Amino acid sequence: MSRLLLIVCLLVLAPGPAAARVMGPDAWKTSTSVRDLAEIRRNGVLRVLVNQSRNSSGEVKGEAIGVEYARLRAFERYLNRQAGRPVSLKIIPKAKDQLLGALQRGEGDLVAPGELLDPQGMRGVSRSRPVVSDVALVLVGRQGGPRYSRLEQLSGRSLALAAGSAAGAAIAELNKQLMQRKLAPVVVEWVDPTLAVEDVLEMVQAGIYPVTAVEQTIAERWGKVMPKLRIEHQVQLGNKANMHWFVRKDANMLRASADGFLKSYRAPENQDAAFQRVYRRLYKVHYPLDRTGRQRLEKVRPVLQRYAEQIELDWLNLAALAFKESTLNPAARGAGGATGLMQITPATARSMGVGNIQQLDNNVHASAKYLASIRRQFFASPRLNERERMAFILAAYNLGPQRVQSMRAEARRRGLNPDQWFFQVERIAMETMGMGVVSYVNSVNKYYLAFSRERYLLEAQAPRSAAR
Repeated sequence: MSRLLLIVCLLVLAPGPAAARVMGPDAWKTSTSVRDLAEIRRNGVLRVLVNQSRNSSGEVKGEAIGVEYARLRAFERYLNRQAGRPVSLKIIPKAKDQLLGALQRGEGDLVAPGELLDPQGMRGVSRSRPVVSDVALVLVGRQGGPRYSRLEQLSGRSLALAAGSAAGAAIAELNKQLMQRKLAPVVVEWVDPTLAVEDVLEMVQAGIYPVTAVEQTIAERWGKVMPKLRIEHQVQLGNKANMHWFVRKDANMLRASADGFLKSYRAPENQDAAFQRVYRRLYKVHYPLDRTGRQRLEKVRPVLQRYAEQIELDWLNLAALAFKESTLNPAARGAGGATGLMQITPATARSMGVGNIQQLDNNVHASAKYLASIRRQFFASPRLNERERMAFILAAYNLGPQRVQSMRAEARRRGLNPDQWFFQVERIAMETMGMGVVSYVNSVNKYYLAFSRERYLLEAQAPRSAAR
């Protein structure tokens, strides 16, 4: 009996077979086996891994906005014109730098990045024929900012890039050339992972980041809704390259079908009509630290720091929210009785036990207590990292906590990550309610990141107990 018990214990403690660790609710569904078109037809579902960037994927109230969506839906129709069981697409959004790894692990059948993506070093991955040919990487700055006519002018300057940017390798090669010539390298600022390529472009337009480098097709698309961008067409990084879709190497039938489709596919002339209509008035983030912004922030900083410390929140989160709500103007008046720096309503303030929100202290106190209440009741889970937690709190501040919780439930039902607002739960908001709350959270997040870049200067004169 004791020997049998020992054997059972050893079996329990023995390590199981190795498995790739994958974040998200669908991790258990991964498989290393290759699904080719015949099996996909038997299953009836083609799993498409898409870049979670709004440029590449996304729908707003039923309208396809992402550049890959129209192409993928056309591919779905192409497959279903052929003999065999109909196929429907399952869209799986991932960060760009995770797409090929997810394909290798069998989390999807096809990768459609919508940007340049180099599979170098990725074993078992095969690319389609070009989706878009001869794509250049160009510098993008702001109207009125420094002009660039030669790459050497980037020497010693800062350049912002989103995670997974194809420009990273080109800048690394440029830096080798610059250093060989005894010139200072380009300083690459890899931005926060809550920002996609279109977010970086908006922050360049606002003057928060000085310059970025993106695919020319992406720069020209977003230039239609961000008129203050300046594309330096004459300054190109590296060589032109092709955009591709990707499949597993042994999925020969799927790759052949993708190649056949891409050979004849032509994008509709009005492909960006909905994109321009939806986004034209949304990407309007301003530089929050111009002369007026700095003066206003300095005046209200002690109050923001005091109440942020009471609720254990980075005071720059309150500053970013205040800039979004009132551009840091304590005398601001809004719709529905919203008042003051934080644009809080008298009813909300009363529910927090705070009166007379005409006073700056009370205004910030009521808002801070409300934020803390939302966090405590709805978003206290240790599963949330702090940037995602703040995003959910902001969405609830704007929309109401119950609505946000229902969106998380729908995200979970659809296989999205309910603990990630950016690019995951926000997709549900985009599809069901439009871009209002998405734009609100994005704007506050960008102001927070803008303030964070200058945290040292902003806190230099602050009392030690208040600086966080």
